[in-house]
Amino acid sequence: MRISPNLLPMLVVALVVLALYWPIMYLVNIPVAQRALDTGAALPCQTAFECASQLRSPVLPSPQQLWGGFVSLMFPLDSPNAIPLNAAVTALETLVGLLLATLVGLFFAVGIVASRAFERALLPWIVASQTVPIIAIAPMLVVVLGQYGVQGWIPKAIIAAYIAFFPITIGIAKGLQSPDPLALDLMKTYNAGSWQTYLKLRFPASVPYLFTAFKVAMTAALIGAIVAEISTISFQGIGKMLAENSRASDVVAMWVIMLASAALGIFLVAMVGWLERLLTPWRRAQVAPRPKARVAGREVGA
Repeated sequence: MRISPNLLPMLVVALVVLALYWPIMYLVNIPVAQRALDTGAALPCQTAFECASQLRSPVLPSPQQLWGGFVSLMFPLDSPNAIPLNAAVTALETLVGLLLATLVGLFFAVGIVASRAFERALLPWIVASQTVPIIAIAPMLVVVLGQYGVQGWIPKAIIAAYIAFFPITIGIAKGLQSPDPLALDLMKTYNAGSWQTYLKLRFPASVPYLFTAFKVAMTAALIGAIVAEISTISFQGIGKMLAENSRASDVVAMWVIMLASAALGIFLVAMVGWLERLLTPWRRAQVAPRPKARVAGREVGA
């Protein structure tokens, strides 16, 4: 079985984080534990050091508390208050949002590349659209869509698309402009039309840029979906769980949910990477190591 070359660096980072977690946890929790002991709070411990890992509302939960919160929020799997079902809803909103963002981004990217006037007219507004705080526009968008009967997870997907379309637009536009000028001149020599040039040259050349944009847009869409769930009335989703536990001041649950959302983001980006390897096998061939040849009893590069 082939082991990914990225696995070892990831494990090293994980070990470093684990090594630093304990001292940082005690550093930030001991003052809180000491204040709780000074006020006479009923704690199952005698010293601030012991209480640092047993606080009901710690600044940084201990690994034991994180594990207990993880178990309580993971099962039963089909529970409306469990992470798996809510993560699936957020993932659906993210993927639908990414699909909508791809359609919008493709339209704008083709327009930017095809027409200089289109670029001058719309690109500043496309950039300006990303400066609007999503937490402010999300409730208004939900109200407007609700007047037309669009409710549930669809408004969250649209908000996710609003956040994600910008990196896709810029990525596709950069990819469409990437072909070598000699290749474009060759297409003109063959008397190829504009759409033939796009289909046979520009779009294939933009594929690597497209997947890079997808990875950036996927994380943006996930953040947009979670923020939309928090800032609107939601009955399912990671954002709903974060809002509920924030109101309940359940710090451990909030940390567990944040780690779960991070794991969901890693999974979705990894899924884009898997699709990239599946749909662009020629790129793997380009980065494959060259075989070595033996000349006069020694190995040299082929």
